[in-house]
Amino acid sequence: MLDDKVVLITGGTGSFGRKFTEYVFARHRVKKLIILSRDEFKQHEMSQMFPQDKYRIRFFLGDVRDRDRLYRAFNGVDYVIHAAALKHVMAAEYNPFEVAKTNIIGAQNIVEAAIDNGVKKVVALSTDKAVNPINLYGATKLAMEKILVAANSYVGTKDTAFSVVRYGNVVGSRGSVIPLFLKLIRQGAKELPLTDERMTRFWITLDEAVEVVENALVESIGGEVFVPKMPSMKVVDLIKAICEDCRVKIVGARPGEKIHETLVSTDESAYTIDFSNGSRQLFVVLPTLFCATKIAQKYKAFKKMPEDYPYRSDGNDLWLTVDQMKEYLRGFGNSYEMNHE
Repeated sequence: MLDDKVVLITGGTGSFGRKFTEYVFARHRVKKLIILSRDEFKQHEMSQMFPQDKYRIRFFLGDVRDRDRLYRAFNGVDYVIHAAALKHVMAAEYNPFEVAKTNIIGAQNIVEAAIDNGVKKVVALSTDKAVNPINLYGATKLAMEKILVAANSYVGTKDTAFSVVRYGNVVGSRGSVIPLFLKLIRQGAKELPLTDERMTRFWITLDEAVEVVENALVESIGGEVFVPKMPSMKVVDLIKAICEDCRVKIVGARPGEKIHETLVSTDESAYTIDFSNGSRQLFVVLPTLFCATKIAQKYKAFKKMPEDYPYRSDGNDLWLTVDQMKEYLRGFGNSYEMNHE
């Protein structure tokens, strides 16, 4: 699907963007891959990994807040992966409108630039924190999802489709708690902080996240929220996987922090289908603002989720063991300290 196409990744110098770049060049022969981000140093670092004389890659300085810059960047682009976001939960609480500028206004800028430039498909990355949000970051991601889904109803005669991929914590990403634990251990800590012994989280690897996004690019009609089925893990078990000899210090939940995370809410379950087939293990939350014939036809044969059934990290059928997480950690080595966005 991506062969001989122009693909652009916003926030492309981040953890996901780098992994997606590796994936694309390993499996596809794109016409061009554009990395759009606002950090020239990270672009320089990434250009050393993917030199332009060997890879069909271009680096484009810009911010999703800048509508005019996006219009220029999207010219001639076939597919956009929207990964740019401000993600730090506590920073968002202290700087709410700065986060809104990037995560909400930036999403609207993406929509307008994509439609007006004739982009074929846009897939945006979301998070479990967007479901029943209790912090500002999650609320901005929920707004982003709503903007992207609603965009399908006003593309007019254009052929642009917008969809979302929503997933949990990423192993190997700077945004997860793992780099913090590893940093503390390297500093000699024998005790690691835990907010609550009951705490559970969904986990996905970067490789799995990239595959889900490509699946969304292939399968999307427009308006879907794709949710991969992913394993849960108790955070207390995560600590055991990282440091068997470390003690656990209960520090209490921080403002805006949930004990368990949700990927599909009870309210969404009524219009969510199980889109699993072989190696593809996905839920799809269907749009409610419009009921396009193509959407109805594509998904009519798939099983609906039971009503009022949430897909939560504590009620999951899939669980990671300590040994499985150790395998994940061995696979990533010391890559957690990468200076990704």
